[in-house]
Amino acid sequence: MLTSELDYELPPDLIAQHPAEPRDASRLLVLDRASGGIQLDVFRNIGAYLRKGDCLVMNDTRVIRARLRGRKPSGGHVEIFLLRERAPGLWVALVRPSARVRPGTNVRIADTVDAVVGDVIPEGQRLVHFDEANILERLENIGEIPLPPYILRSHPDSSDLTRYQTVYAHSPGAVAAPTAGLHFTSETLAALDQAGIVRTTLTLHVGYGTFKPITADRLEDHRVDSEDYAVSEETAAVLNRTRAAGGRIVAVGTTSARVLETCFRGGSFYAESGETSLYIYPPYTFRAVDALQTNFHLPLSSLLALVCAFAGKDRTFEAYRLAIREQFRFYSYGDAMLIL
Repeated sequence: MLTSELDYELPPDLIAQHPAEPRDASRLLVLDRASGGIQLDVFRNIGAYLRKGDCLVMNDTRVIRARLRGRKPSGGHVEIFLLRERAPGLWVALVRPSARVRPGTNVRIADTVDAVVGDVIPEGQRLVHFDEANILERLENIGEIPLPPYILRSHPDSSDLTRYQTVYAHSPGAVAAPTAGLHFTSETLAALDQAGIVRTTLTLHVGYGTFKPITADRLEDHRVDSEDYAVSEETAAVLNRTRAAGGRIVAVGTTSARVLETCFRGGSFYAESGETSLYIYPPYTFRAVDALQTNFHLPLSSLLALVCAFAGKDRTFEAYRLAIREQFRFYSYGDAMLIL
């Protein structure tokens, strides 16, 4: 399949710069894969499209304050964007301006933390050594929430500290939010519980590669970055019970969908942890996921490729065209889509 088939034009004013208030006031487009039927609603009514015994599978990763601003001994400004912890105190990061930061350069962050920028590694990334092994615990005080590049403000505002996290975020490690989950409120979750909808969580620490466009001419020639994931024994048991009882596995987000497809083998879900680089694109056949709740994604992206694999390209683009006509809001802080 040609990558160009995943392109579309989006009016810039439909790129959401701020989230809906409250969270569950965002709009919801419901697509029936079998019939192609589409309904428009608001997110707080999502339970009306689910059945008792269905299982919502949520990614409980927590976005870390991965953007650090510091200075070199010369006074020059340096930005360090943390990507992944390789060992205690040692991180893979993006450093800007990289060409002006030589290996061995010391960077002082927030007048309290010292970092040494190391060698250049593949894809222009750098190794960064911190003077504290538990730097993750310090990020709340010295770092900034890393908003996506299409949210056009130089610094996060105070609301981003809570709104760019899901209400059930628990395991720190992501550098981008699992945005499908941003619509849920405590009240929405309580209503789903009352309706007999099962909930469980898994973890995938969303990496910076989630923003990387597909540049290869053909989808199959693209590769996605590996990301850390974990599925607990409890979650695997809930998933297997749901399947055995005839309930649907509803992935909340493309990240949850990729983990579910990774840990499903021979008709069962397994508890495991590790790295996944599963890249889902048409004509992939889903084995683990029965329904998908997601946002509206960037053109030419691996996230849109996954949605097209799940719903079919024609149905997906018909829904996107309608969403644009109806002035739905797109991307991380935008509206939601439920594919049944």
